[in-house]
Amino acid sequence: MDDLEVRIADAEREREDAFAVRREVFVEEQGVDEDVEYDEHDETATHVVAYDGDEPIGAARLREYEADIGKVERVAVLESRREEGVGRALMQVLEQRADALGFTALKLHSQTRAADFYRSLGYERRGDEFEEAGIPHVEMRKSLV
Repeated sequence: MDDLEVRIADAEREREDAFAVRREVFVEEQGVDEDVEYDEHDETATHVVAYDGDEPIGAARLREYEADIGKVERVAVLESRREEGVGRALMQVLEQRADALGFTALKLHSQTRAADFYRSLGYERRGDEFEEAGIPHVEMRKSLV
């Protein structure tokens, strides 16, 4: 995929693209309630968007969780574009941004079906499975130091 580009969503249009990807993946495909999908953290989080040319195909966000720890959230790739390295590219940009922000670790809540993907990126499972937005999840963490 030669035209893959992951950008920090600095412009309003890019944020809208991130929200559109999330709506398609989480709300339409997975049935997550919009009131759960969009929250108060959207205003302050760092959003990233993956593009194939001009088409937004993936999105994610990063926010401060606690001192020195960032939280990766809302990682979404359009169903038709999965298994192409888009998620890996999103995570690489988020991890670079986290490092630039001074985070020493990242945590995330992975859907259980995606846990192997995050494990391949160096994230380790913490604790038992739990439900979030009606979907089974596990907490995972990665040290950045």
